[in-house]
Amino acid sequence: MNRGTAAGRTRLGSALAAAGLTNGPIELLDFLIPLWAGIALHATPAQVGFLVAVELIVSFFTRPVAGYLADTRKREVVAALGALLYGLSCLGYALAGSLSVAYGAAVVGGLGGALLWVALRAMVGEQLRSDSGVFARLMSVQETGVWIAFVAGLLLLGQFDSFPLVFRACAGACLIGALILFLSPTTPTAHPALQADGTVNDHEGSRIPAPPVTRSARVMVQSLRPMLIATVVTALAETMVAILLLLRLQRDLDLDVIEIAYVFLPGAIALGVLPPVLHTLVLRIGRRRAMAAGSVLSGLFAISLAYAAGPVVVAALWVLCGVAWAMVIPIEQAVVTEKYPLQLGAAMGIYTATTLIGAAIGASLAGILYDVVPWPVTCMVAGAIILSGAVLGPWAITRLGVADKPAPSTPEPRPTGPVA
Repeated sequence: MNRGTAAGRTRLGSALAAAGLTNGPIELLDFLIPLWAGIALHATPAQVGFLVAVELIVSFFTRPVAGYLADTRKREVVAALGALLYGLSCLGYALAGSLSVAYGAAVVGGLGGALLWVALRAMVGEQLRSDSGVFARLMSVQETGVWIAFVAGLLLLGQFDSFPLVFRACAGACLIGALILFLSPTTPTAHPALQADGTVNDHEGSRIPAPPVTRSARVMVQSLRPMLIATVVTALAETMVAILLLLRLQRDLDLDVIEIAYVFLPGAIALGVLPPVLHTLVLRIGRRRAMAAGSVLSGLFAISLAYAAGPVVVAALWVLCGVAWAMVIPIEQAVVTEKYPLQLGAAMGIYTATTLIGAAIGASLAGILYDVVPWPVTCMVAGAIILSGAVLGPWAITRLGVADKPAPSTPEPRPTGPVA
């Protein structure tokens, strides 16, 4: 067996395992923090929105540094440090007795999230040539971790009625994920790291001159701009809808935390199962059509929320939104990776920073809009913005110049000579 290929599979397995262990707690906290802040800290809707936005803003400004580190240092170590920081953030929330401490925990979480996800996605992107569905696998593992974390967290919360206990359990999962990443192998087929002298390491471990684009982040941003525009618009609307939905379920429908979680659970399970399945559909219909279909489904979900009568209907609609994200998100990550295979860290840093711009704006607006704008109007506006992705997504893929239909996964090469 080819040693590099075997080590690459082990490395990918470590990245996927860590993604499941860390993404579950992170998403659970994203769900619980707005509810916890209102219950335990008596935060207003505007304060809840700003608390969520703090972590996103810090993570945004840290992304360029995370991208540079992911391209010049060992990616598994960078990702592990990010997981450690996020574990500390979970502990900070567990000990928080005021909004000021909660804001501090959000800052640490923003730092950790930037290091973790930029480096981890770059590790996964290393395998895109041999597995066109690797980002669909990543999303499947991430979302499987989400619903497992939700079930475990809700059981703890229902049994002990303690938010801090759940936060400590999330910290433990992040620490395990960090340990897996620290033990992940560094292989000859690892990332081509950018060096201080302007060269990169190729997949054979040799120094080669860096292409001109490697030396200019501004050029990368300009060439990725079509996809970044599509990403920031949809991230803004989707985050705004998610926060507004949490506030509505808690404050208008008077659901408790566990009941709200059950509303979101079917969609989380769908996101864990569907990405690899939908990737086969993408191979058949192409990325442009899949992006358009995903935007339409997500937009219809947002508009339908204006007429949803109860939690059961909302839960069913949330599955529709899960189908949309399961198609769109892996496509975005794959095309960014294909555009800059020698700068996976920097490219992922730029891409994820853009999603955070939209998410931070959406989270900040959500609390304010909840107080001043009628619910149906808010849903219609968010839905219209998301539906614009049906045009922006296909346009972005065309402008990037990447293939509409990705190549299917290539079989593992067989060794033809002695293996060292």
